[in-house]
Amino acid sequence: MSEALFKLAPPPANANGRFAPSPTGRLHVGNLRTALIAWCCARSQVADFTLRIEDLDTERTRDGAAEQQLNDLSALGIDWDRPVVYQSERTSSYLAAIEALRKRDLLYECWCTRAEIREAASAPSSGQVAYPGTCRDLPRAALESRRASSKAPALRVRANKQAVRFFDRVHGDCEGTVEDFVVARQDGTAAYHLAVVIDDAQLGVGEVVRGDDLLASTPSQVWLAGQLHLPIPTYSHIPLMRDDAGKPLSKKDGSLTLAGQAANGLDPDRVRSDLAASLGLCEIGEPISIEALAQRFAATLVE
Repeated sequence: MSEALFKLAPPPANANGRFAPSPTGRLHVGNLRTALIAWCCARSQVADFTLRIEDLDTERTRDGAAEQQLNDLSALGIDWDRPVVYQSERTSSYLAAIEALRKRDLLYECWCTRAEIREAASAPSSGQVAYPGTCRDLPRAALESRRASSKAPALRVRANKQAVRFFDRVHGDCEGTVEDFVVARQDGTAAYHLAVVIDDAQLGVGEVVRGDDLLASTPSQVWLAGQLHLPIPTYSHIPLMRDDAGKPLSKKDGSLTLAGQAANGLDPDRVRSDLAASLGLCEIGEPISIEALAQRFAATLVE
């Protein structure tokens, strides 16, 4: 076997895991590999595993995509321990969290567009455009004028560029600065950071396994969990699968989905084997069951 792609620090005491795709299309093999790793992290510790569909962005959600994703995950052998959780059914939990932040004066209204923020921001922070604070402390007259307009505001937190430290099982000790991020969009829908923090806490998730493209978003989520007095999970940000040009895989490439692989003669068992091989857990073409994968994962990738 080839060398393992990465090593993981020892697992947390609470190893309950989750996989949380957005139903914007079929999962590509990179998504499926992340799901397998998340499942192995939980199952190798005899912990629970939750499947959550992040369907709050209705403009990007595609009809039937969630069902296709669930079928593809099942075809690989991935299972979960409770009924599938849909964020669109959890609005009351998000509204309660927003109200708790409001009572602590941690929120303010923001009318800025993304284009305005990009134009006004002086420098990126943690790989993301820093919010310049345009609406943070508006004079009362300006605030009342904007409230009187027909444009609804988003809600941002007052994070004051606080530095946050956290531990990642792949990357070790990490630190980042928290910008004033959005927790509620202009239409009142909970934004990503708030929804995932509330969901993970209320569903008892102890370890968040996801792609390392989301590492920069973690300080904001750690900070928010602390402000809401919620447990902070352990994080494991794993390397993304990339194409020959070094770019992260995209759902736009249908050949990289499970259906696309089937059209090329590769059934789900072979796809599972290829994904395991990409992690250094088996030889290329070697059959490996989902149970054997979890056992080999714990023996090989966990330090």
